Amino acid sequence: MHAMRTLLLVACSQIFLLLCCSNAALATPLFASDDVLEVELRGPIASTVRDKRKRAERLFTIVVDGEAWPVDVRVRGKSRVEQCRFPPLRLNFGHDGVSGGPFAGLDKVKLVTHCRDADHYDANLFEEYATYRMFSLLSEFSHRVRLMRIHYVDTAKPGKASLVRYAFALEPIDLVASRMQAVEHEVPHIVKSRLATDQAALVFVFHYLIANSDWSLVTAEDEETCCHNGMLLHKEGRNYIVPYDFDLSGFVNARYADPDPSLPIRRVTSRLYRGYCIKGLDLGIAVDAVVAREAAIMGVVKALPDAAEKSADGRMDFLAPFFERARAGGLAAHLEAKCVA
Repeated sequence: MHAMRTLLLVACSQIFLLLCCSNAALATPLFASDDVLEVELRGPIASTVRDKRKRAERLFTIVVDGEAWPVDVRVRGKSRVEQCRFPPLRLNFGHDGVSGGPFAGLDKVKLVTHCRDADHYDANLFEEYATYRMFSLLSEFSHRVRLMRIHYVDTAKPGKASLVRYAFALEPIDLVASRMQAVEHEVPHIVKSRLATDQAALVFVFHYLIANSDWSLVTAEDEETCCHNGMLLHKEGRNYIVPYDFDLSGFVNARYADPDPSLPIRRVTSRLYRGYCIKGLDLGIAVDAVVAREAAIMGVVKALPDAAEKSADGRMDFLAPFFERARAGGLAAHLEAKCVA
């Protein structure tokens, strides 16, 4: 009887988790579509983007299809704040969120913006957006993203024409955790033996695919928890890495991007494998998984809004050597020999 009661409790808890995750997915329609969302953001734009130190929240109005919602906006980010005239922003809808529209069910949302008012910075934004989409093809332990075309209306400057630029919203990590029936795991140091090796291998190989050296499983000097440009989710005794911030990758190749001087590369476009040596890690399976999604990955690149033939071809040309090397054989063994102890 006791065993049956225990099994019943376990079954009920699993059903409850599934219902919660399903409801969370339904309550956050922003990330349920890949269509570009037309948005108007009205408020004190200039004073907000200049406020890089105090980062005070200011009241804005966000408008979609004629429907408006109040939202608090402030500057966010670290390295990009120093490089960008128009830094990344955070939208705060409040703990209660909004009841309808594309932002229903959301509290705080990170917005990746265009950095500077020039077309090539829009191109970099598209490329970083694409990296999130590409990784989502490989793993569900990933941030979903939504591309937006934002009309910034500065209410402190009546009569001034709106600034129209692309941006994308990043799915909050708590929603990723809810969707994956996992919990956020904040620790100062990572235990490699507790990593989900299949997910870790995908993360390591993906960073190599896009030539991203700006990540680590070591806590950065100015941070208290692991990891640099990666968050941990805990599920069923294993930790899963959810990577983010790809602007310093070679695939994006932002104008301000330079590799860490301690690394043996001179350009961010050079591929450097920085995966860790972990018992049970099978890079061969990870490489095969990436190769199996080649067509879908290239499809993400082709579908970018500015994907003129030259732009799309250039982006695919950057990714092509990885797939050529993988199909030729021996790539997994090559990477394994380069792992970081």
